[in-house]
Amino acid sequence: MLIAAAVCPCPPLLVPEVAAGAAPELDGLRAACSEAVRALAAARPDCLIVVGPADLAGRGKHAPGAAGSFRGFGVELDVRLAAPTAEGTSGGDAAGPGPSPELPPSLPSTLPTSLAVGAWLLEHAGWDPAVPVEGLGVGEPLAAERCIEVGRELAGRAERVALLVMGDGTACRTLKAPGYLDERAAPFDAEVARALAAADTGALAALDEELAYELKAAGRAPMQVLAGAGEGARLKGELRYDEAPYGVGYFVASWLS
Repeated sequence: MLIAAAVCPCPPLLVPEVAAGAAPELDGLRAACSEAVRALAAARPDCLIVVGPADLAGRGKHAPGAAGSFRGFGVELDVRLAAPTAEGTSGGDAAGPGPSPELPPSLPSTLPTSLAVGAWLLEHAGWDPAVPVEGLGVGEPLAAERCIEVGRELAGRAERVALLVMGDGTACRTLKAPGYLDERAAPFDAEVARALAAADTGALAALDEELAYELKAAGRAPMQVLAGAGEGARLKGELRYDEAPYGVGYFVASWLS
């Protein structure tokens, strides 16, 4: 079952080497993400699954050890999802996690950007390599009902499952935002922030797919996967960050028992 989750945004600018001279602008966001990841580690999961938005090439499962890169952003920096050690996982069932849910097979290509940012966050926070990390790239068009089904399947992967959910809010909060200013963006993000703070799975499940698409909210599908995984888990939410630098809604939240 799901015993812990963290939600973080996934802009490549989170990686200081990518942000270069603008790196200090997101120091507060990085610190909040590190705290959320450390809280995940403290929950002592059997396995961690990083869920994030992906284009067609990056959708589906990514096995422990899968590699990602920021070379496309002009930075010679590579990351990997933590793979199981010879000693096995650090807790729970000695046999390790059960079989993966029925999803597209692991892809030979590198991690999509959202999962690469997640892998960087884990490395930056000192994730225990004894706890295996898998990735799941989710397509923006994935219907809410299927997102919720996938989340339920992920929660059944092991006795103690944790999720790191990567995804941004709307990209229409200001005139200079990637999607320009849309007056519907702030209320949409406010509802997401409220749902994350309250660990309200019903509110996340009810997010409007069409409106999210129009507002360029790349985290809609991953957050609805979280909604499915968190059903019945009775986790408590904590909102660690809620700002819109560059006109994009960024949230950091923890769901813990």
